[in-house]
Amino acid sequence: MAGEFFSNLLQLGLSGLAVGSIYSLVALGFVIIYKATDVFNFAQGELMTLGAFICYFFVVQIHIPIFWAFLLTFVATALIGFLTEELFFRPMVGEPIFSVIMVTVGLSVFLKGLIGLCWGYMFRKLPSVVPEAPVSFAGLIISPAHLATIVLAGILILGFACFFKFSNLGIGMRAVANDQDASLLMGISVRKIFGLSWAVSAVVAAIGGIMLSSMTYLHPSSSFVGIKVFPAVVLGGLDSIPGAIVGGLIVGVVENLAGGYLGGDVKEITSFVILIAILMIKPYGLFGKEEIERV
Repeated sequence: MAGEFFSNLLQLGLSGLAVGSIYSLVALGFVIIYKATDVFNFAQGELMTLGAFICYFFVVQIHIPIFWAFLLTFVATALIGFLTEELFFRPMVGEPIFSVIMVTVGLSVFLKGLIGLCWGYMFRKLPSVVPEAPVSFAGLIISPAHLATIVLAGILILGFACFFKFSNLGIGMRAVANDQDASLLMGISVRKIFGLSWAVSAVVAAIGGIMLSSMTYLHPSSSFVGIKVFPAVVLGGLDSIPGAIVGGLIVGVVENLAGGYLGGDVKEITSFVILIAILMIKPYGLFGKEEIERV
């Protein structure tokens, strides 16, 4: 009995780790924009879904080889992210933060409608690039799509960590996130960094959308995942890139365990229960920087 319990636990945990890897990537996009611009982007889920549909367009509708389709998708989503900042958010510089957030909400509604207008509301499926037959290992049944998602997400997260730590652009993004005035004095183009942040965030979201649709399906409502990622961002800390990764993994695993042992209905609300608990106990998250204002 105990062996079966632990086997089920590992099975659910492994599946949750795959979903959590996607949550981590989408959460990473949230944090990149927030650290650079102090804007919490409520349209991140729609950018994720739009990226997946663009990939679907290249692969299924015009039959471009999948490797080139991925590259074209990343270029297209980076351009969309850059233009989004240029057209919608640069004119909002200096405006109240609530107004800027409402622009992201409006952008969310606009993108969801645009996706429905271009591709309709039928469920679609991206072709799988890995075998679909499950693999058995040490008594566990592992989906190749889940395994590929975990490995690819790990590689991408490591790559982004190296980008932020060693590249000039990555260091510039960190500098702007830390102090915009000092960055300007050091000759860093803050406007350029803002555009780059949105471009990188859009690409990260597209990668998460492609991974998610390869495991499940593609539909305009897939953008709801962006809402479910909020608890992961808050859990890790709004201004912490490692926190976004850890928060996404924790939420994915806990959500899947709750669904496995308590039912699917409980699974849908688990992430928001975590959100409420974190706000009550540790509102700055596990890795967030606590700000103390003295009067």
